[in-house]
Amino acid sequence: MEGKKNIVFGFLFLVVTASLGPYMVVTLLPGVADAAAAKQTQLSTLQLAVSAEFENQETLETMTAEEIAKTNSMAILAINTGLNSRMEVDTIKGGPHAHGNLEAVLNILVGLVLGLLTIPALFKQIISWTFIFGTIAHAGMAMLGVFGFAWAGTVLGTGAGAILILLGLGFMGIATFVGYKKAEI
Repeated sequence: MEGKKNIVFGFLFLVVTASLGPYMVVTLLPGVADAAAAKQTQLSTLQLAVSAEFENQETLETMTAEEIAKTNSMAILAINTGLNSRMEVDTIKGGPHAHGNLEAVLNILVGLVLGLLTIPALFKQIISWTFIFGTIAHAGMAMLGVFGFAWAGTVLGTGAGAILILLGLGFMGIATFVGYKKAEI
């Protein structure tokens, strides 16, 4: 069965990409929570200064321009740290996690449908390998890029993976139109 390799590959790839969810929760989200707490502390200090009309709570005198600038700067830096801590989570979540899961399931479905088609084996092989190589060149390279393999970003940037997936979808549509036979009862 030509689609068997897509089904096996799809399930194995799904294990890898789905495991990015727990990885994010265990490894990355604690840093996000710490950054959020630090941001809230700095913004609270700034909000207190604004609501007190920039009166220093310790001396009860008007804050100097330098004190106001430092308070603003600390709040801005805390906001920036919070945004930066979310960036890696969002990159993984929106890239290899989401696309990888989708492309893994797509391989499983393609494998199942290929088993139902009455088209030449060579065409089934071409479609099958198009999806596998497309998934590796797209979601696979996105995953490697997130984990620091810069060359993977170069491969991803060529668009070859996305083109192969789209080409495979087109092939699959044509193959299904031509080779899907209604069951005779």
